[in-house]
Amino acid sequence: MTKIKETSTNFANKKALSDECPEIYASNTIGGQWALAICCYLINGKLRFGELRKKLNNITERMLTLQLRRLEEDRIITRTVYAEVPPRVEYELTEIGYKLKPIILEFEKWGIEHKAIMTQKQEISELKKS
Repeated sequence: MTKIKETSTNFANKKALSDECPEIYASNTIGGQWALAICCYLINGKLRFGELRKKLNNITERMLTLQLRRLEEDRIITRTVYAEVPPRVEYELTEIGYKLKPIILEFEKWGIEHKAIMTQKQEISELKKS
């Protein structure tokens, strides 16, 4: 995960849009497949790193670590380390993170509806070909 150079036009455009539009700001904060997926799993409660890793079976450990750090920096999640051997670390949504629940549920509803439309479109297209 590389950062955009702060001197680039792309960075300036993203910042300007983010400053002007709260929807873009929110999208930039939780955007990307991994951040949103992590939040989806944490909506149901605390999870350890290994549990998240198993649920997101296509993510690398490095990417999961980077995403968790970014979400922690953005105060979407909290990281609790327990003084045990071996160390136990749990991740949980913060108060502002839990406010994503209705948004995520709406995303789920929209995704199901849109997927059905696209599947239907594909089926119609395939029927026309035969």
